[in-house]
Amino acid sequence: MSASLAARLEATVRHLSGVIGERHFRRAHALDEALSFIREELVRSHVTATDHPFEVAGRRFTNLEVVVPSRSSSSSSSSSAEPGCIVIGAHYDTVPGTPGADDNATGVAALLELARQLAHERFERSLRLVFFPNEEPPFFPDAGMGSAMYAAELRSAAVDVHTMISLEMLGYYSDRPGSQRYPPGLSLLYPNQGNFIGFVSNLRSRKQLRELKRAFIASSDFPCESLAAPEWTVVVGLSDHSSFWKQGYPGLMVTDTAFMRNPHYHQASDTADTLDFERFAKVTAGLVAAVKRLASAIE
Repeated sequence: MSASLAARLEATVRHLSGVIGERHFRRAHALDEALSFIREELVRSHVTATDHPFEVAGRRFTNLEVVVPSRSSSSSSSSSAEPGCIVIGAHYDTVPGTPGADDNATGVAALLELARQLAHERFERSLRLVFFPNEEPPFFPDAGMGSAMYAAELRSAAVDVHTMISLEMLGYYSDRPGSQRYPPGLSLLYPNQGNFIGFVSNLRSRKQLRELKRAFIASSDFPCESLAAPEWTVVVGLSDHSSFWKQGYPGLMVTDTAFMRNPHYHQASDTADTLDFERFAKVTAGLVAAVKRLASAIE
């Protein structure tokens, strides 16, 4: 594993969680500072991004989008000749009272790495890499979420989305027996150590879930588990991909399972020092390779 990748991920997480700190609608300057930092990192990598501003209760927020055109198109417009695009998103806000290292500076760091490595390539499917505000309450699970605004934009423009992948908490791992918990009825089916990355979706998105898991396994030896379950089980929909379900699009989440594993979830103790950047780097490298396979329409 490249030490430089782990170092880049750690630098991003430490800047967002340590230098900027909690970032949300009550600390608008910090939310704006996080957005500016993401823009600067993309510019440093010669990656072009587009603002998608929107208003909630008279306040302005911004989705930041990087479009990677397909081979058959040199623009971000949809083409009937190409397969549906892949949307990959991560939220850059936190809940009040937490610096949000795992939740969700890790998702932002991984998405920046995807942009660095994929933005200048071309695949059969186009990619849309989007940094969202307002994933956390009081916006979740509906009005005011950046992802809800963006998904509605895509639906209004009749954009064909093959799948949406939400990157949600990717950096906390433990080999301690009993460190991994599950909803009732699942503990006998999955490992009791929190040392894997999870892929979860609703039942309608299980085909896309299987595709991503196969692509990840083909690209990485990092342990992974998957679960497709009804939306009423709640835990499978706790991120931005649920906004895409509401627009009729398939969507899934990549996660370290949040409060099912990480005791610092939504706490002031969610700091960079609690994370495993070596394993986080392995997961990120696996995701980059897996997305390349999916975008190349290799299933």
